Amino acid sequence: MGGGISALTSAYFISQQNPSLEIVLFEKENFLGGMASGFKIDKKAWPLEKTYHHLFANDRDLINFNKEIGYPPFIFHSPLTASLYNSRIIPLDRPQNLLSFPLLSMKEKIRAAFILAWLRFFPKLSLYDTLSAEKFLKKAMGNKGWQVLWQELFRKKFGKYAGIISTAFIWARISKRTKKLGYPQGGYQSLVNFLASKDINQGVMIKKQTTVLKIIRNNSQFELITKDERGLSKDKFDFVISTLPTQVLVKVGEDLFETDYLSRLRKIRYLDALNLIIISNDKLLKETYWLNICRSDLPFMVVVQHTNFIDKKHYQGKEILYVGSYLEHNSPFFSLTAQDLFKKYLPFLRKINPNYEAAGKKLFLFKTIFAQPIFSQDFIHLKPMMVSPVKNFFIANLDMTYPYDRGANYAVKLGKEVAQKILEQLC
Repeated sequence: MGGGISALTSAYFISQQNPSLEIVLFEKENFLGGMASGFKIDKKAWPLEKTYHHLFANDRDLINFNKEIGYPPFIFHSPLTASLYNSRIIPLDRPQNLLSFPLLSMKEKIRAAFILAWLRFFPKLSLYDTLSAEKFLKKAMGNKGWQVLWQELFRKKFGKYAGIISTAFIWARISKRTKKLGYPQGGYQSLVNFLASKDINQGVMIKKQTTVLKIIRNNSQFELITKDERGLSKDKFDFVISTLPTQVLVKVGEDLFETDYLSRLRKIRYLDALNLIIISNDKLLKETYWLNICRSDLPFMVVVQHTNFIDKKHYQGKEILYVGSYLEHNSPFFSLTAQDLFKKYLPFLRKINPNYEAAGKKLFLFKTIFAQPIFSQDFIHLKPMMVSPVKNFFIANLDMTYPYDRGANYAVKLGKEVAQKILEQLC
């Protein structure tokens, strides 16, 4: 259930190892890829992701899988990442950047550098899961270190939940990050389509525009009630893998799981993502690819000048800018059109670059629900496990990547692991 990278990867490995199985993939949209899906801005341009994407140089699961399926090698660059403090864009992607950081004293910078090195090079401690990142960073780096370096980043990322985020989250962010970043040739949608074609060639049936409404346990099998353009259907299966968002699974699995289990999963909270994509002749950022917004007066979390990472020749010479936010589900920003949101954002974008005009602009606006789980101090006890309480029902969704941020690398990892679980059962 689901047509993202986890689902496509699991289908690939199961069909490869056991070609006799009948495998059906259900996706409610008319496209595949989930949060990595893209769209065409021009017939000759690479597909562009609806949400900004890259991979790290140490994303071995994705890199190795890419080689296995025979897709062209990833493009790797080391683009500039920075943060906006007051009116200054300050790089913070190298150790020496921190030592020259102008907003902390030398003693505060050395203290912060020591803690960052500790988080990067030492393994995760179990206490990180139950200790709030705010409390840890204040104690480790001092109040000023927290306020200057972290406070606004956490507020932009997690909103009102910033104070309850576990230390495990920040450990994962620091330990995982690499200076070198990668991107698939042709964009993520091209990679997804290539993987889907591999699945189809191995006998996987992919049913797009088909929504799973309900799952029922019927003796030793599962009955899936689905809806497509022709109406309702019922199909029976011996095994089910859900890659659906947890809160969607809770809804369709109400008749499948025990009340206590459903109650636990319902406790997981999320923010939705809002991404405005501005395609124009102008750059907002001259050199910077990724700019964290460390100012409370700007109503967005990050601006990503995609064409400072991937050459604009792949987009008909246009400059690509993402303006991203995580927001509560009922935020009034979600009711705005792309044009209205651009008008609202433009004065704030000009605080970054006063000369920004976005000449010849085209605007695209995308909302992603359940985009950011709230990695609270009890999240490790709430998140679903791969082997569910119901025999032969497996879960492989991106809540399970905790404490790491969601991404294609972990989608591949989950897909491969859940495939192995089913293949072991069949043996």
